[in-house]
Amino acid sequence: MTETLQAQRQAEGNRVRQAGARAAKPRDAATLFIIRRDGPKPRVLMGKRHGGHDFMANLWVFPGGRIDKTDYRAPFATDLRPEVAAKFHAYVSPGKARALGLAAIRETFEEAGLLLGKPGEPRPGVGPWRDFLAHGATPDLAALSIVYRAVTPPMLAKRFDTWFLMADAEHLTSLERQPDCGELEEIAWFEFAEALDLKLPMVTRGVITEVMARLEDPKRPIPYVRFRQGPAKPRQL
Repeated sequence: MTETLQAQRQAEGNRVRQAGARAAKPRDAATLFIIRRDGPKPRVLMGKRHGGHDFMANLWVFPGGRIDKTDYRAPFATDLRPEVAAKFHAYVSPGKARALGLAAIRETFEEAGLLLGKPGEPRPGVGPWRDFLAHGATPDLAALSIVYRAVTPPMLAKRFDTWFLMADAEHLTSLERQPDCGELEEIAWFEFAEALDLKLPMVTRGVITEVMARLEDPKRPIPYVRFRQGPAKPRQL
């Protein structure tokens, strides 16, 4: 990793692994870019991380996080669309593909208090899915598309293999944040130009720029950015 890139990563709250230590294995993770199209310009949901965090403190991010074991067996109302599943299946199993989608939906509820799912009756759930399902929603995987994938550099102490997914806000059960949850300090909807003026992680800025281009050309290739020892070399999914 170049000194400039390393300094930028450290400024985002990332810890660099100790010299001589083995590179950490990237953890599977997913995050969700939720877009609103009910105004004069598209808007994206952003959340501000709490200042007390030791990772990306006070930065604005998309809701998301790593896979939990319960994501592999959580219920869903709709499955991934065939074209989305095909992109996933080139790299991961069908079970992990669904788990990634479900992780993004679950984390959006936990961090932002928003439910991406089909409304219905409350039902029992296990672990982190208990509260989601108690609100009477079942995840809507068909609402998801893939817009980006990034693997963090081996020089970092914590590494993630993150799939950035996108969904329209019309698939939320409500635009109102649930009052009994939400780990992000603040959430808000921003036009893309406004979002780019926020204090953002480097990858988040790249995803917003990519989605702006994707709205103009929906058939453009999906970036796959894998950082190694030097600058990232973008590939395509």
